Amino acid sequence: MHNVKDKIIHGLFFLNGLIVMLVLLGIFVILCKAAIPAFQEISLKEFLTTARWDPTSLVKEGYGIGAMLLSTLMLTIGALIIAVPLGIGAAVYLTDIASPRFREIAKPVIEILAGIPSVVVGFLGIVLVGPIISKIFGISNGLNALNGSILLAIMALPTIISISEDALRSVPKTYHEASLALGATGWQTIIKVKIPAAVSGIIAACMLGMGRAIGETMTVLMATGCAPALPTSYLDPVRTMTATIAIELGEVAYDTTHYYALFGVGLVLFIITFVVNMLSDMVLRKYQKVRI
Repeated sequence: MHNVKDKIIHGLFFLNGLIVMLVLLGIFVILCKAAIPAFQEISLKEFLTTARWDPTSLVKEGYGIGAMLLSTLMLTIGALIIAVPLGIGAAVYLTDIASPRFREIAKPVIEILAGIPSVVVGFLGIVLVGPIISKIFGISNGLNALNGSILLAIMALPTIISISEDALRSVPKTYHEASLALGATGWQTIIKVKIPAAVSGIIAACMLGMGRAIGETMTVLMATGCAPALPTSYLDPVRTMTATIAIELGEVAYDTTHYYALFGVGLVLFIITFVVNMLSDMVLRKYQKVRI
């Protein structure tokens, strides 16, 4: 009877995993099927490398996502530049420096931060972060790539902090004790022993945070200006791939090149996000055992 229960439970878990895989495969197939008609009229090279996105032009329609790719890349890199040092620093503080009482308070706050709706974060970007950026740099408004990077960094922080903290906690205490016994200070132990030992988990945390930033929609739609032009600096307004889909898909005419091109944008975004998550999973699997 016990073996029968184990087999049933094993079968249920296997079925759940299979369903998830089938759903993921189904999404990919649907995106491919919907994007193929667009690529029958638009060359893949033009779609990926040109920066002109103007599907409603009366002269010549443009279906290049180069500007959107660059905008998405700029926001992601900017968010990581802000979030990675803060996230790792916060994880180190919670793991090795903070008192147990402060840690009990900080952990729920970080989890609450992860649950804040992206619309609320975008609203704060409009009414709070944007005016500050505008005042500091002397520009007409703060709806630009810098604003989006700051907001995405805030949204990626809970993921980076939580996973980095788990990685640091998984480092054996013997590493810490041996380092102190050899005469290293607490700070030297953290920098030269614990962080290198947990580097695989920290890298995975950063990559998952990057995936969070790449896939965000409402925040970047509200706080970055949504200009489809090619950006030249972080003070320029930008439009990401997710924002383009959210803005245009609800109003585009069905069975048109524009309609299918938007699914092409979604397919590119899906592939990028999938690759990022796969790489982070590979890092975690390859370096499951903590080592220096």
